[in-house]
Amino acid sequence: MTLQEILDHRRAVRHYDPAKPLDPEKVQQCLKMATLAPTSSNMQLWECYHVTDKAVLAKLAHACLDQLTARSAQEIVVFVTRQDLYKRHAEAARKFEEGNQRRNSPEEKQDKRIKKWNVYYGKLMPILYSRCLGLWGLVRKLLAQCVGLRRPIVRQVSEADMRVVVHKSCALAVQTFMLAMSEAGYDTCPLEGFDSLLVKKALHLPRKVEINMVVTCGVRLPDGVWGERYRQPFSETYHRV
Repeated sequence: MTLQEILDHRRAVRHYDPAKPLDPEKVQQCLKMATLAPTSSNMQLWECYHVTDKAVLAKLAHACLDQLTARSAQEIVVFVTRQDLYKRHAEAARKFEEGNQRRNSPEEKQDKRIKKWNVYYGKLMPILYSRCLGLWGLVRKLLAQCVGLRRPIVRQVSEADMRVVVHKSCALAVQTFMLAMSEAGYDTCPLEGFDSLLVKKALHLPRKVEINMVVTCGVRLPDGVWGERYRQPFSETYHRV
C-alpha cells in the first residue's frame, strides 16, 4: 500500500474477528520496524511486551476495563517507558558513537568528535535524565533560565519535562508500529483506558516502569470501526508562517 492507503486503512478498531488469528512473527516484524522510530537523543528509553498467551491476554483485558477491543484482541502489545535505564542506554550510545566516528569520520576529526559524544552521553544525558524527588529538575530549570538570559537554550528540563520527553519518544514508536501493522493488513487500537497497576501486575513489570500505551491487535469485524472518521477542519489545524 501507499502511505496514503496505509493511513486511510488504519482505524481504532473496537471489535476483532475471533476466526482470524494473527501471525506472531509478522507482529514481531512490525515491532522491529517500530525500533526505527526516532527518539530524543537516540536514548531509546522504551520497551514493548508482545502478549500472545491467552491467560495473560485475559488479565490485560480486565485491566483495560473489559473493553470489547481488549476482550476480542488476538494479541496485545504493551509499550512502556524505561527512564530508569538512562545510564545504561547513554553508555551504549556513547560506545556506538565512538565506533561510528572511527568508521565514518575523517581521521583528523575523529578525536574531536569522539570527545564531543563522550561529553554528550557521558555527562549531559545522565544529568538531564536523573531524578530525585523533583530536586534535580529544579536545579536544571534554574540553570537553564540563567543561561537563557544570554543565548537560546532548551528550557523544558524539569523532571516532569523529561518524563514527557521519554513518553513522546515512546509514542513515536507506537505510531510506527500501528502503521506497520496496517501495511501488513492487521488492525490495532491504542488504549488510554487501563488500570496501570493491573497491567504491571499481569506482566510482572518493575515498579519504575511506566505504561505508555496498550495496543490491541487483530483483524477487524464490520462493527469494529465506529462509523466515519472525524477530524478537525484542516484550516483550523494548519498554520503557515
